[in-house]
Amino acid sequence: MGVTKEQCRGARGLLGWTLENLAERADINRNTINKFENGQSKPHRATLRVLQATLEAAGIEFIENGRGPGVRLVRTTS
Repeated sequence: MGVTKEQCRGARGLLGWTLENLAERADINRNTINKFENGQSKPHRATLRVLQATLEAAGIEFIENGRGPGVRLVRTTS
């Protein structure tokens, strides 16, 4: 499963991160993330992997259950 636009937005919300925060930490252009989250484009798989890895390193767990994909915060960052 790859990170979805909804998971990306939800993860940022749980962490209290802006687009700029995620872009800086993932070293990905802010506009790339914005367009992804708004459904205007789908990034390359490598970009999605970097986004997911960055969010996981900050304490986000990507989950899949009977109601669809989601996210949860498993630990807080310092």
